[in-house]
Parts: sequence; structure tokens; C-alpha cells
Amino acid sequence: MLDPFRRILAAVVLVAAVFTFTATGAFAAKDKIKIASVGWTGVTIKTELAVSILDSLGYNAENLMVSVPIAFKAMATGDAEAFMGNWMPSQASMVKPYIEEGSVLNWVANMHGAKYTLAVPTYCAEAGLTHFKDIAKFGDKLEWTIFGIEAGNDGNQIIQDMIDKDMFGLGKFKLVPSSEAGMLAQVQSYTKDEKWAVFLGWAPHSMNERIDMTYLKGSTAETFGGNDGTATVWTNIRAGFQEENPNAAKLLKNLTFPISMMNQIMTTLNENGSLSPREAGLQWVENNPETYKRWLEGVTTADGEPAVPAFEAYLEKAE
Repeated sequence: MLDPFRRILAAVVLVAAVFTFTATGAFAAKDKIKIASVGWTGVTIKTELAVSILDSLGYNAENLMVSVPIAFKAMATGDAEAFMGNWMPSQASMVKPYIEEGSVLNWVANMHGAKYTLAVPTYCAEAGLTHFKDIAKFGDKLEWTIFGIEAGNDGNQIIQDMIDKDMFGLGKFKLVPSSEAGMLAQVQSYTKDEKWAVFLGWAPHSMNERIDMTYLKGSTAETFGGNDGTATVWTNIRAGFQEENPNAAKLLKNLTFPISMMNQIMTTLNENGSLSPREAGLQWVENNPETYKRWLEGVTTADGEPAVPAFEAYLEKAE
């Protein structure tokens, strides 16, 4: 049995060893990196790609599926490290308190030139419904309904606010929330009979290929933004993550996604229902090595080795 002095010395040595192990990055690699995500196809693809790359580099990463408000809350409370679906300006009111208190950071604009606003089937636009102010004129045809997505979503909140304030004469309308897939299935069923519908639309998304649709004009700073719903999508991280794990934070900063890339992946998903968002995303990335090599510039594995060979080995195994 060790005497008290030796027990104390052994404990000190053990603590020092753990500290050294953590400092090298090897212990830290076991800590889970949670990336909050929502049930939108584009955000899911981006998140699954980030998780895959982190896994390939020796990290323990997870796609944490939540709602938009919970994503920001999770970062603020340390329950998630990042969120890659901060659509601006539509989510401005949700993220602003966290940005102002310093618990959540704007890390990188991961996608420019996106779209997020109300849309209609093109036959409605051709019949005169082209602007927010036109919606109420065709209230009877629209059955005084606007189709949204999941409850708590920022887009739904904007629509409900427009209704509550009778903006553009929408006071008589009701918002019908649904899942992304449910809303799109509803709209597609309407288009078969050329029934009228106003719905929450966005790009990139395969809906732009699957539905002959037109985005409405008239969005304001109080609704989906003053530029007819043109959006920039940001990656947010929790405060302190960049100091705790600069390598993983560097990867997240490098992960940017052109609209054309996302449209191609979503089209593949739509055409091949057997693929998961992760599989479709990795398939595209493997066919475009210049993209993942750019993403991995200045990034290493969790234990400091070159990142590109590790990710390429991961891609080989995933085939």
C-alpha cells in the first residue's frame, strides 16, 4: 500500500498527465462536437458534411436536430458548438439577443445569394399574384391560407406577424404550419389541379426544380428583408469554441457552399430517394476534390496530422 505522500504524488502525476494529454489535442478529440441543425434539406446537407469531415479527422461529432430557436439557445448554454442555418435577415430577431450578449458569434457567411420569402405557383403569378400586396385580392382563391413549415420556425413567425398586424391586408388569413416535406407535398398536390396557393419558399432547394414557382415581390425590412427575400446564410458558433478547439473552428470557417453546389446535391437527392443527405453530399464532394481541398486548407486531424489524406481515406471507406 502506498504511504500518504506517495498517494499524493501519484495523484499529482496523474493530473499532470491528463492535462498534457488534453493539451496535445488527443483527449480533446474525444469530446463531442455538437452542430445544431433543423429539418431543412439544405441545412441538413451542410451539417452532415461538417459532421462527416470532423469524424474523418478524429473528432466525435453529432448532428443535433432541433428547432431554430433551440439552436441559438443550445449554443448560448453550451449544449451545441455551432449552427449552419442562420438565414439573415429573417432570423435577425431570434439571433440578435445572443449576439449582443456575446454568447453566440457570427463565424462565417457560408452561403450568399440565397432566397427566403413567400412564393406561388407560376400560374398564380401569371394571373396577377406577383406582390405581397396582391395576396389579399385573391383571398377567396387562396382559401385565406398561407402554407408555412415547422412550428416555431422564423419564417412562420414572420408570416404570423404579418397576419396579426394586418400587413398587406393579410389579417383574414391563417397560417398552416407543417414539415418541409409536408408543405411541399401539399403545394405539389395543389399544382396538379392548378389550385391557388401561397407558401414559404427558399433557394437553394429542389422545390425550385420540382415546382414551377415564382417568388413574390414586396418583402420589407419588417418581413423577409428589403431585397425581395434575398438572404445570406451564416454559420454561428458558441463563444469560446474557437479558443477551445481552433482547428475545428478553422474547418467551420472554411465551410462555404455555393448555391450551384447545393442545387446539384438537392437535385440528386430528389432523383434518388435511396440516398441520405450525407451520402448525396459526400458523393458530390468526392466528385469535386478542389472543394474539399479548399475546405481543409490550414486544418489538421485532431492529433495534428495532414487533413486531406485522412478525409480521402474516409471517402474511400464510405463508398
